[in-house]
Amino acid sequence: MDGRQKLGAYRGLRGENRSSLTDQAYLQIEEMIVTLRLAPGQMLTETSLMTELGIGRTPIREALQRLAFEGLVTILPRRGVMVTEINHARQLQLLELRREVERMIMRDAARRATPEERASFARLASDLDAAAQAGDDVKFMRLDLTFNGLTVAVCRNEYAAKTMQLMQGLARRFWYQHYREALDLKRCATLHAAVARAIAEGQADEAARASDRLIDYMSEFTRASL
Repeated sequence: MDGRQKLGAYRGLRGENRSSLTDQAYLQIEEMIVTLRLAPGQMLTETSLMTELGIGRTPIREALQRLAFEGLVTILPRRGVMVTEINHARQLQLLELRREVERMIMRDAARRATPEERASFARLASDLDAAAQAGDDVKFMRLDLTFNGLTVAVCRNEYAAKTMQLMQGLARRFWYQHYREALDLKRCATLHAAVARAIAEGQADEAARASDRLIDYMSEFTRASL
C-alpha cells in the first residue's frame, strides 16, 4: 500500500469529511506526527508544510490550530510550530481521564447499538482475536482505529466524541513510539476484543468492566515503556 492509498484508508477509518482542505491537511499532518515522521521537538513552518502537502496556507494554519488544541503541536509566535514532546507522566494523566470517559462510552454503546451495529462489533471482536493470534501489529492498528470510531459513533454522545478526539492522537503517538519494545500485542488485542464482544451482546456493565481492564493494561504498558 503506497502513501496515498494508506492515507485514503486512514481517512475512511477516521470517518473524516474528505471535501474540506482543512480536514485533509489535518489528517495528513496528524498522521505524520502520530507515526513519528515528524519527530517530537521538530520545528515546522507553514511554508514547508504547504510545499510538502500541496495545500494552501489557510487550511494548513487551521489544521495546525486544531493540532495545537489537541496537544500535538505548540505554536510559538514568530518562531514557528513545534511538535510536542512525548511525556510519560502526561500520558498517565491522560489515561486517568480516558478511564472515566471510555467506561461511559462503552457502557452507552452497549445500550444504544442497533442490531446492525452489534453485528459490526461481533465481527470486530473476531477480527481482533485473529490479529491477537497472528501477532499482526498492522492489522491491529487498523482495527483499533475502527474500534475507536465505532464506539464513539454508537454511544451517541457528541461531547464524549469531542473529548475522545482530543485524546486519541496523543494516545496513538505514544503507542506507536513504544509498542515494539513494550507492548504485549496478543494481550492488548484480546482486551479490545472483550470490549467489542460485550457491546455486541448488549452487556453494558461488562463492557464498562472490560474497558477498565483495557485501561489497566494501557497504564501498565505506559509504565513498562519507561
